[in-house]
Amino acid sequence: MSHTIHDKKKLLARVRRIRGQAGALEQALEQGGECGAILQQIAAIRGAVNGLMMEVLEGHMREHLMDEAASQEQRQQDLEQISRVLRSYLK
Repeated sequence: MSHTIHDKKKLLARVRRIRGQAGALEQALEQGGECGAILQQIAAIRGAVNGLMMEVLEGHMREHLMDEAASQEQRQQDLEQISRVLRSYLK
């Protein structure tokens, strides 16, 4: 996936923020933090993961589904792969 290499710095920054948020959540749970703050942190992590997913998914679709050099069969396979991933992600 060349688009992930192209956006590598931005994607890694997102992953590192998520890691930091997950660490803060772990610490809050270990220290018996307030439920409201913990719920808010969980929501923030979910939003960050959704943002990361959208960024990679959009790049993947643009790179593979819009590739005029790709055959119709290849585009169909890419579309099926995206559909499988989305079904799994949305469970």
